[in-house]
Amino acid sequence: MKASDVVAVSTFRSMADAQIAKGVLNDAGIDSMIRSDNAGGMYPAIDGADLLVRIEDLARAHEALDRRHRGAH
Repeated sequence: MKASDVVAVSTFRSMADAQIAKGVLNDAGIDSMIRSDNAGGMYPAIDGADLLVRIEDLARAHEALDRRHRGAH
């Protein structure tokens, strides 16, 4: 994926939450990647992470994450 082809589908407070959501997208057949700027783990307090998908997969990614969220309740 090139940076110009991707958008953030969601931002998470922790890398762990982003990894779970990435797994949901993987199960749905949607390629994704996580962008985090915590200085390589040196500053875990700023551990927020963006989950990125291709622009053309954005709607499908939102649907997959929404289904997962609704199923959790």
